Amino acid sequence: GFVYGCSPCKFVVHIECASQSSLQVIKNTNHEHPFTLFLRQVPFTCDACGTEGNHVSYTCGTCNIIIHKNCISLPHIIKSKWHDHPLLHTYFHHIEDFRVLDCLICHDEVNTEHGSYYCSKCDVIFHVKCAMKDKDSYEIVENEDEMPHESSISVIERNDAGEATKIKHFKHMHNLMLGPFVGGYENSCNGCMLPISDPFYYCSECVFFLHKACAELTKMKNVWHHHCQEPLALISDKALECQECWHISNAFAYECCGCEENKCLRCVIALTPGARTCLKHVHPLYFYRDYEGQCNACGDTTRGYGAFCCKDCNFVLDLGCFSLPITARHKCDEHLLSLTDNDDNSYSESHHCDICEESRDVNRWFYHCTTCDTSAHVGCVLGSYPFLKLGSIYEETNHPHPLIIVKKKYYYPDCDKCSKPCEDVALECSKLECKYIVHWDCVAPYFLRHWWKWGM
Repeated sequence: GFVYGCSPCKFVVHIECASQSSLQVIKNTNHEHPFTLFLRQVPFTCDACGTEGNHVSYTCGTCNIIIHKNCISLPHIIKSKWHDHPLLHTYFHHIEDFRVLDCLICHDEVNTEHGSYYCSKCDVIFHVKCAMKDKDSYEIVENEDEMPHESSISVIERNDAGEATKIKHFKHMHNLMLGPFVGGYENSCNGCMLPISDPFYYCSECVFFLHKACAELTKMKNVWHHHCQEPLALISDKALECQECWHISNAFAYECCGCEENKCLRCVIALTPGARTCLKHVHPLYFYRDYEGQCNACGDTTRGYGAFCCKDCNFVLDLGCFSLPITARHKCDEHLLSLTDNDDNSYSESHHCDICEESRDVNRWFYHCTTCDTSAHVGCVLGSYPFLKLGSIYEETNHPHPLIIVKKKYYYPDCDKCSKPCEDVALECSKLECKYIVHWDCVAPYFLRHWWKWGM
């Protein structure tokens, strides 16, 4: 339509904007003072969002800030899929309030001299343009204390420091105690299936362990890497294929209430925004969804599925390798095997795998026992189904009795379906007199079968 313009200055305004008073004042509930129209075209950096502007702006004379017109309506508090707590907008920050100034979304540093979103409970910060980029990734809330998703635990006892020492988790029948527990370190977390480590909770009545971080996850959760608008619900004891890492698991997972897509607990925790540490790497790692490159652990390309990358050096891990167990057990060695990178190639002169007896790439990660000098491929140690809980019940078959997930170590009975020895994960009848046993791959649905091989 028609506009007013100044050719020498290349200054253009809508008719309705030109008719506004130069003393126009806008009151905003998100800022304690009113903003006044500054009717002059000068370059500036918006103090609300930190990006540049080159048109008329609005100013607050009391606070000495200048902002875009659109930024006047920035919400003061939002609930974002990128973080578990409400995020608050502020124009001013003290740099000492934050341990890391990297935005949790783009990983670039946030300039604290301008506005940003931050969490008052954690030392995390976001660019305004990143937090507000996707309208489906946030919602406006009125109160910072608005109840988040319900906790998975109820606290029964606390110590003098306020730490929960006795809890009840809604996915377990008994109370859980905060470790340490003698012998507990040889077990795996029932939530993520990774080796147990401090801090953790254990059950004194049965073999059940949970990392403290796994226990404290909420019953419902919104995650940035899920495109459906519905939240995800915490589930357990359901065999599923994770839509992020493709591993088959029946431990804790999150399932979408809308599209029923599943994500294992390891991926939900690993993809929670923030810097991550990794095996023998001194710099923090950040996840980039669209990154394509070669994984340092397995040598495979990420093929656009995203990877954890180091900003300081050329170090990359795909999601599957990032979540590998740091320690693992195998019948080839009486000791725990440790995940090892390729920094030291002096472990074995022949560089072979002590399980399959085939050659091993010295530049790929492997499992190793320093006491026995045992070295083995990652796939040979973990097998095809490392995240299925052995001893748990699986009932989705045509067999009349419940079946138990087992993995025979020293003798391999013949499968009742294919007649081949059950050398990997199998399903065994819970009735001792039945003697029924079958390979997992012989009876499980096709989508619950392992169809790819480890890259190492």
